[in-house]
Parts: sequence; C-alpha cells; structure tokens
Amino acid sequence: MSESEFISSLKELGLGITEEQINKFRVYASDLLSYNEHTNLTAIRNLDEVYLKHFYDSLTVYNVYKFTNESVLDIGTGAGFPGIVLKIMFPDIKLTLLDSNNKKTTFLKYVLGKLGIEANVINDRAEKYYLFGERYDVVVSRAVADMSILSELAIPFCKVGGAFIAMKGKSSEEIDNANYAIEFLGGKISEAEEFSLPKDAGERTLVKVEKVSDTPNGYPRVYDKIRKSPIAKTRKIK
Repeated sequence: MSESEFISSLKELGLGITEEQINKFRVYASDLLSYNEHTNLTAIRNLDEVYLKHFYDSLTVYNVYKFTNESVLDIGTGAGFPGIVLKIMFPDIKLTLLDSNNKKTTFLKYVLGKLGIEANVINDRAEKYYLFGERYDVVVSRAVADMSILSELAIPFCKVGGAFIAMKGKSSEEIDNANYAIEFLGGKISEAEEFSLPKDAGERTLVKVEKVSDTPNGYPRVYDKIRKSPIAKTRKIK
C-alpha cells in the first residue's frame, strides 16, 4: 500500500487526513525502517507494508470506536501500534504506551520526540504497572496474546463504562473460549467485527469489550499464573 493508497483507504474508513498528519506518517515510517536496521522492532522492512500492515491496520479500530479525547492505554505496543498511529489521527486522546521491552520503549521515546507528540511511555509488564492504579477510558492491544490471557491483562485497566478493544487475526474459536474470562473480569463483548485487509494481506477481527462491572480483587494475577492457568469454566479460580 503506497502513501497515496493509504490516504485513499482512510476515506473508506470515514477518516480525513491533514497535510501535517501525512508528514508525521512519513517521518514515522522513515524512522521506523531506519531504526529497525540496527534494532529489531518489526519483521516488516518494506515501506508499502508499513503503510498497510502497521498504519492502515492500526486505524481499522475506528470501525468499532470513534475516538475523541479519551484516555487510552496501548498494552504491548511494540513500536507504537496502534497507539502512536491513533495519536497522530486523534491528537486529543491522552495516550499511554506500555511495553516490557526496553529497546522498544527507547525507540518510542525517540520517535515521539521526532514527531512532536506527547504520550506516556511505560517500560513494564502490564500486571506490574496495574499496581500503580491508573485506569483508562479505552484499552487497546494488537495481537499480543491469546484472548483469554490478554483479557486478564487488559480489562482490569478499563474504567467501568469504558472499553477494551482487542485487534486479532481470524479467531472466532479463540474469542468464544475467552468469553467466560471476559465476563468474570467485568466485561461484555459488544462487537466482534471480522474483515480482510486490502491486497490479501490477512484476515482480522476487532473485538470490542464493554467494561460493565468492577474486576474482582486479585486480578490481574502474575503473568506466569495467567499463562499457565487462564480463567476458564473448567478451572478452579484461585
């Protein structure tokens, strides 16, 4: 997807873009690819794929959530997807980028400075950062873990009345298997939109979870417990 194709595709999503935003995407793409030559940030090393599989893919979340000025947490953001892309398009959101990889958070600080964008960058694991008590209107995460595991990491961060949006591949069975965990943690799936990226670049599912009640005390657990014993009907919850 070329830059011009990217701009046209945004119109199909119902998004307009300014020249200033176009320039920010140019800088972001250039810095991502050059930085990636010496520090492994992404397997994508082609400009057209950056526009398609990082920039456009990140903005498909607009199909299930219309951002204005919310507080947004991006869990496992990596090189800033979808968080920085959302901040470029919706500059009034209050963005926090969370990742446990120090090399990636170093890049995030660098590129935010180049872009002139303000955002909080946290180098920590989600379940440890949760202890600091910050809660958000919207939590987003892109292909970080199995939905049952990801739900326990993400839903507790949502304010009641807020939303968690998981950006997944085609994963209807995975989502069905996570439904019990989602409800146990205080969430309720309100949308699960399946679609295909342009140019046969893959199938995606956007899962929007509304936070309808408080998460029980003691969650999220430490990551090893989450991974080894995901919340499920068939497991005794400790």
